[in-house]
Amino acid sequence: MNRCPTCGTSYEDDARFCPRDGTRLLQRPGSPGAEPAAPAPGRNTSAVQRPDGAPRRGHGNLIGQTLDSRYEIVRKLGEGGMSFVYLGVDVATREQYAIKVLSAALSDDATAMARLKREASVGMRLAHPNICNIIRLGETEDGLVYVVMPFLQGEILSDRTNRLGHIPIEDVVRLVRQMAEGLHFAHQMKIVHRDLKPENIMVAKRPDGSEAAVVMDFGLAKERRADAELQKLTATGIILGTPEFMSPEQLRGKPLDPRTDVYSLAILTFEMLSGKLPFQGRTQQETMIARLRSDPTPIRQLRPELNIPEPVERVLQKALKRAPEERYQSTVDFAGALEGAVAGPQSDGSLLGRLFGR
Repeated sequence: MNRCPTCGTSYEDDARFCPRDGTRLLQRPGSPGAEPAAPAPGRNTSAVQRPDGAPRRGHGNLIGQTLDSRYEIVRKLGEGGMSFVYLGVDVATREQYAIKVLSAALSDDATAMARLKREASVGMRLAHPNICNIIRLGETEDGLVYVVMPFLQGEILSDRTNRLGHIPIEDVVRLVRQMAEGLHFAHQMKIVHRDLKPENIMVAKRPDGSEAAVVMDFGLAKERRADAELQKLTATGIILGTPEFMSPEQLRGKPLDPRTDVYSLAILTFEMLSGKLPFQGRTQQETMIARLRSDPTPIRQLRPELNIPEPVERVLQKALKRAPEERYQSTVDFAGALEGAVAGPQSDGSLLGRLFGR
């Protein structure tokens, strides 16, 4: 069961938002998306031979081992149904990396591996301060497949929003600008994220102690010039993405461009500011239909006590237009409009100067 942190009501595992108040539900251990238990002992998985010649160990227990004589596995960071994520250290440079090790079942799946190779080819082109890019896709001699990514320390955006209830508007403006810059970089390379959501954003700590929003998981990212092979991999009739943050055109299975990420970023911004979603419904299907047929609930109506400026509401309403041509045409346009709405027409720029060093 998942629980609403606002009203305390519990819901079934497949529920993500409280239909009473729109609050994101907190997952309990054992819920889908929560960390599962390690694979059962004796499961037939390919593994890495320990340097000292000791018996092999499975994908879920690689601590102390070295991949390809290069990445020393220090500790486990997390795990999912089809992969394990470890903290690894380059034995030559001592730099830290996050290393995702795929399960044997996934490694043996030709279709899954084709998607992974596509993801890696996309991810390795996305070197930007506000994107968690893929550095390397590797495979050991005994068939263990792994992905090397930057190691980020910080807090997942969904956790921060749940912890605080809502995020101060000055912080929201700064985080949106950073996400917009990363997404715009991808868009210039003809890549659309398609699954932008709070769980895919890390508020990472920089070496100087400051924070930066980093867009993660371009696994569903799609090059706008998709070929026939990619179209087969995404399977006709199957909508990929997270329904609560998907644009109307994505729900309809229409062709996508950067404006779909503008829409998702606007929903994400709305939730950061208010702790709620702009479209309400008793079920996931109802919220999806609302996005196809209805206008979003004005944020000042949903949370009047927060005193969100009216210009901010107008910016969100435009970014959430059902027709892509009526929205902001790029993520940086949306971020700039949000900055201007928060600063106000009479501002001397001091707020933006504090936020962005101008």
